[in-house]
Amino acid sequence: MNLLFKRPRGTQDVLPKDSYKWQFIEKKLLETATKYGFKEIRVPTFEHSDLFCRSVGDTSDIVEKEMYVFEDKSSRLITLRPEGTAGVVRAALENNLLSEALPAKLSYILSCFRYEKPESGRLREFHQFGVELFGSSSPQADYEVIEMAVEMLNNIYINNFILNINSIGCSNCREKYKQALINYMTLNKNSLCELCKDRLEKNPLRILDCKEKSCQYIVKDAPVILDFLCQDCKDHFENLKQYLDKSRINYIVNPKIVRGLDYYTKTVFEFVININGSDLTVCGGGRYDNLVSDLGGPSTPAFGFGMGLERLILILDNLDNLDNLKLKDNKCDIYIITLDEKSRIFAIDISKKLRSQGYIVETDLLGRSLKAQMKYANKISAKNTLVIGENEILAGKASLKNMETSEVTEFIF
Repeated sequence: MNLLFKRPRGTQDVLPKDSYKWQFIEKKLLETATKYGFKEIRVPTFEHSDLFCRSVGDTSDIVEKEMYVFEDKSSRLITLRPEGTAGVVRAALENNLLSEALPAKLSYILSCFRYEKPESGRLREFHQFGVELFGSSSPQADYEVIEMAVEMLNNIYINNFILNINSIGCSNCREKYKQALINYMTLNKNSLCELCKDRLEKNPLRILDCKEKSCQYIVKDAPVILDFLCQDCKDHFENLKQYLDKSRINYIVNPKIVRGLDYYTKTVFEFVININGSDLTVCGGGRYDNLVSDLGGPSTPAFGFGMGLERLILILDNLDNLDNLKLKDNKCDIYIITLDEKSRIFAIDISKKLRSQGYIVETDLLGRSLKAQMKYANKISAKNTLVIGENEILAGKASLKNMETSEVTEFIF
């Protein structure tokens, strides 16, 4: 195939037959965020590379292996965003959003780019819905954002998820844990994969996230971060669990969750769903109390999450009752068939009236015969057809045919 007509590996085309699912999900997520006081923000697709090196972590897999980095015409290093939080923090600082009333609540839908092996629900260009809450260090803020995520998933008919939570502590208690982890992993170094041997020197917490079976076997007996929490971090986590219990939100405390980004502190969480025997993380996030100050802003606690839209689509497509979800598929409600020039002109007013009432209306634009127009109406799965000719215009009414049941009703102009 000519490369001009082949999409790059790790990307996808969203065709009209599927776009209604994206529109449904995006609309529901934004509507739910608005109910909780979050307002939409839009940020650039690319940023200065240093922003992601400082925020995500220069020893992270994203920075070391996955970022799309290029030099622009002024020899500046530019990066296509690999995630949403860093750009939103930069925008909040540059536009003084954190000097306004706090907490500041921001939501967004954006595309992200990571050079990694494409797999089910994971692409090199992917899309995220995300929220960021700035200004509150309270576990109640953690709870409310997690509660919002639960409501969002329920609102798009997804409820078979498992919520995993953990605390990775603050910089003080994490340092003690890191040393204990290094001591344990050093004893088992020969059994680690080559990548994790390197991680042991640079960032040992990454080993907990490794998918290699040999490393997972070692990790299962590794020291647990929850045993090293300082009193403040321990209280924060216990209070979060009380809020979740009070709201009857089921969760599992999973001490192996660390998330893949360096900026997280205290609470981290993931929503996991099993599809065809594979566990997919569809939403993940947590607290990042130091990121704003690390990027040069004032000390500002923050909490947020990201949802992968491709994975949400994948889950919807695997639901047994997808056909019963009544998602608005944007198919033509009424296809107006016209028989001559006079009826084509007459159909203009009918089309405008029906569209003003919210119907999706199409009519012939190619001057086709009656038979060809009927054939086209079938091809586009029009729900109804309305035939207009000279007799119909004189009578002031026409026959509206339901294309699924063949039932005919009278349509008065």
